[in-house]
Amino acid sequence: MSIGFKVDGFRDMERALAGLKRGTAKAVVRRALKKVLKPVAEAADASMFQISVTSKLSPRQRAAASGDFIGSIVSMYIGPIDDEGRGAPHAHLIEFGTGPRKHKSGKFVGAVMPEPFMRPAWDANKAEMLERLKREIWTEIQKTLDRTAARNARAGRR
Repeated sequence: MSIGFKVDGFRDMERALAGLKRGTAKAVVRRALKKVLKPVAEAADASMFQISVTSKLSPRQRAAASGDFIGSIVSMYIGPIDDEGRGAPHAHLIEFGTGPRKHKSGKFVGAVMPEPFMRPAWDANKAEMLERLKREIWTEIQKTLDRTAARNARAGRR
């Protein structure tokens, strides 16, 4: 199944981001993505896990997500964390469930029925997410330009 849609304004946004320093542009996009993904995290947070939006992964997660970095300038991740703020390695067992589990002796030890919490949160928010992202990036670009102008004015530069 494929879904078609039309988005306007991203080419202009790309030009505006190109006018900023690389690190500044990345920070602008990260801040905007965090704001846009917050409703997804809040919707999924009703589950048994606390949900985090971050650009940082643990070494184990980084190895599993190594393909995500190809050709990407900014990557953001949203997912469950445990009480200590680390990734919750057992969360996928709740999200997707497990098949019947048996010991080598043949003893049946149960199965976990899937209780999705991330997918419904994503599906409920994805429709308007692109439009919100566009608005947030433009807002962050304008705030960054305003801060830069104020900093230059204080320093006596043009």
